[in-house]
Amino acid sequence: MAVSSTEKWLMGKILRMAGNPPFQLVLGREAAGNASRNGSRPKAKVVVADRRTLAQLALDPEIAFGDAYSDGRVQVEGDLVAFLEEVMESMRHSEKAGWFSRLRSWWLDRVDDNSTRGSRKNIHRHYDLSNDFYRLWLDERMVYTCAYFPTPSASLEDAQVAKMDHVCRKLQLQPGEKVVEAGCGWGALALHMAKHYGVTVRAFNISHEQIAYAREKAKREGLSGRVEYVEDDYRNITGRQDVFVSVGMLEHVGLKHYEEFGRTINRTVGDWGRGLVHFIGRNYPRPFSPWMRKRIFPGAYAPALSQVMRMLEPWNLSVLDVENLRMHYAKTLEHWLSRFEASVDRVTQMFGPEFVRAWRLYLAGSLASFRSGGLQLFQIVFSGAKCQQVAWTRAHLYQEAQPEIAEPKWMHATS
Repeated sequence: MAVSSTEKWLMGKILRMAGNPPFQLVLGREAAGNASRNGSRPKAKVVVADRRTLAQLALDPEIAFGDAYSDGRVQVEGDLVAFLEEVMESMRHSEKAGWFSRLRSWWLDRVDDNSTRGSRKNIHRHYDLSNDFYRLWLDERMVYTCAYFPTPSASLEDAQVAKMDHVCRKLQLQPGEKVVEAGCGWGALALHMAKHYGVTVRAFNISHEQIAYAREKAKREGLSGRVEYVEDDYRNITGRQDVFVSVGMLEHVGLKHYEEFGRTINRTVGDWGRGLVHFIGRNYPRPFSPWMRKRIFPGAYAPALSQVMRMLEPWNLSVLDVENLRMHYAKTLEHWLSRFEASVDRVTQMFGPEFVRAWRLYLAGSLASFRSGGLQLFQIVFSGAKCQQVAWTRAHLYQEAQPEIAEPKWMHATS
């Protein structure tokens, strides 16, 4: 295929918009690109199928690349994760996105619907795909949030248990306490808290598939009397509890609804309780990936710490601890992507090749984002202003856990 001067110009524009990363862009017999950062050959080759796709990449690069990669009109020859890392690094110094890309991002911000009704539709699109699908590449407990690796060589299964213990230790859960969980996934954390820390849990979720799975598992484990799974929106949580916990749900709340989320926390724990939120975030406020919002996570938003603090401040909630587990999420995604690739034939049978490529891009892109620092994973521990249950040191986080018999390690204020 002969390449016109206009198409050569478009290829150069695309590379400049991407910050001139070290990869080759190929259309027909024409190749444009750059050497890698150490002067060696380009790390990857991006093959564009036709002129129309090239024009779309120049007009709206992120969504056009995601869609074209998914349906096979763009192919990446080389390590996909390494390629995406290079692009993310290069784009820090790139030209601004074109007007159409900015317009698309603005439009998505306007139409993202995280109302009670809209949230149900958003969650259904992602989490109700099929339990059998997620079972192929998650751990045996079906935990779909960042794991915690005590050592880099820990298995995914052990790391997910370690994450649940890490959360419970931060909260210093005591037998007999009442816990409410907002967004419980397939129910693993609620069961873990009840079984190993002696608390009772009300866990809220609007995914029907996940709630049904969690209820059945609680029944099998004999914990139905101590864990109640409620198929309802977090905004409908009522009743005073000792502890509020939310792991991996804040990303789906939407910035416009942070006041509602903060109000829910306040009426749950008041001045005397405590809580933890675990969420994907950023170093500074910026929109979430347009392609991710359109194709994978409708309504999603990853906040900066400052935005979450403004969610807590109106209710006089005291921030006790902030931890960033970014590299733990990168390690988690390495496991997920490896297991996903090992199950590609089965996933293809279930959903088709376009779905496989879209989800490969989602997992690989997420891994690259955490490795490169574009995404963070924050855990914030907070309490009501009058809460007296404040840990004296962090030693309890790193001692061998014996949760059923552990003694409280509180500092009780005397003034």
